[in-house]
Amino acid sequence: MKETMEEISLIEIFQTLKKRIWLIISITSVAAIASAIISFFVLTPIYQSSTQILVNQAKNEQMPYNVGNIQTDLQLINTYNVIIKSPAILEKVANEMELDRTAEALNNQIQVASEKNSQVFSITVQDPDPVLAAEIANKTATVFQREIKHIMNVDNVSILAKAVISDNPSPIKPQPVLNIAIAIVVGLMAGVGIAFLLEYLDNTIKSEQDITKILDIPVLGIITVINLDAEENKRQQPAFAAKIGSEKVES
Repeated sequence: MKETMEEISLIEIFQTLKKRIWLIISITSVAAIASAIISFFVLTPIYQSSTQILVNQAKNEQMPYNVGNIQTDLQLINTYNVIIKSPAILEKVANEMELDRTAEALNNQIQVASEKNSQVFSITVQDPDPVLAAEIANKTATVFQREIKHIMNVDNVSILAKAVISDNPSPIKPQPVLNIAIAIVVGLMAGVGIAFLLEYLDNTIKSEQDITKILDIPVLGIITVINLDAEENKRQQPAFAAKIGSEKVES
């Protein structure tokens, strides 16, 4: 009995999907087209550029490398991450590059990240202009290397790799293909949901099966709808044909 009920439920599900298939396809298509238009024509492409900085102790005969120094450098990196995005650094970057941006605006463009248990961390800048993104990253690294000597009275920062601009830079966002794929999935889910919602709200009786299902009573008979005009035309056609035949005989 349970298998029968499950089979009926699956049949009803497929019937609902088949019945509303054009609605589902329409919603999915609209979502995909809207996502494509927004991705290609509305959203501004954003480019990314990065520079790498190495934190190390100055090596000399009196102060050789050891594990303690490396651990100290790793702990300093967390402090440096905060200092790089501070107004003390970013305001100088904006002034020296003559950017019409505040330190807070630059802060939103810059990301500082370090690898786990590594003395190297990167400064990553995102900007609509790929050239400007690389210039901001390099300038931020240069200003930080210069100012950290005065801020913390240390000289253990060196620029490992500068940000460079490729011949054909590609934006990191938006990603049209990914956006369209997500829109198709969301549109498909929305279309299926609306289809089932409309089916649930539709309480009209369309067949004898609906009567049995809703009222839980057997159907004893079906009254067929008769088109009286069509029946009348059928009855008049033989008489009309006989009249024509008689006129031919008389002639």
